[in-house]
Amino acid sequence: GHLVESGGGLVQAGGSLRLSCAASGFTLNSYGIGWFRQAPGKLREGVSVIGYRDGRVYYADSVKGRFSISMESAINTINLQMNNLRPEDTAVYYCALDPHGLRTSDWALQPISYGHWGQGTQVTVSP
Repeated sequence: GHLVESGGGLVQAGGSLRLSCAASGFTLNSYGIGWFRQAPGKLREGVSVIGYRDGRVYYADSVKGRFSISMESAINTINLQMNNLRPEDTAVYYCALDPHGLRTSDWALQPISYGHWGQGTQVTVSP
C-alpha cells in the first residue's frame, strides 16, 4: 500500500494549514492511521492518530486544542486541521498506518507501532 501526504507549506504563526493523507492499496478491516512529525535534530514524534474501526482519537499534549484529525472513510483519506500554528510546529509531517489496528493509548502515538509511512510534507511556521 501507499500513503500520500499533501497540504504542507509556509504559514505565519497563528495561521492554519490542513494536511491530507490518502491511503491506497491496503485491504484492511481495521487499522490505525495518523500523523507524526520530525523537526531537524529531533526524534520523530506522534501528533495525532485515529482508529478506522472504532474512531478512537489521540493527540499529543502539545497540539491538543489546536489540531483536529478527521477521517473520510469512503475515500480512505485522513485530514489534520492545524490551527493557531506556532514556530515549534515546524517539521516534516508524516502519515503512517498500522495494519493491526489502533493500539492502546500507551503505544498509539509511538512511531515504532507503525509499519507503513508516507514520504512526508514540510510544514514551516514563521514567527
